[in-house]
Amino acid sequence: MKIVIVVAATLAVVTAAGAADFPRRQPAPVYQEAPVVGKMPIGKSPIGKTPVGQPPVVSRY
Repeated sequence: MKIVIVVAATLAVVTAAGAADFPRRQPAPVYQEAPVVGKMPIGKSPIGKTPVGQPPVVSRY
């Protein structure tokens, strides 16, 4: 009788440990869109996007 109890307890522990290893499907993360802060100035290039070795073009008004 002791062997049956030991085998049943061992089987229960092994089953629980095996079930804990299965990956669970998780919901996809919800991304929020960033708010629009402002508009890009027309006629001016973004900082750091100019070709290497050439100074940025600055319009004078």
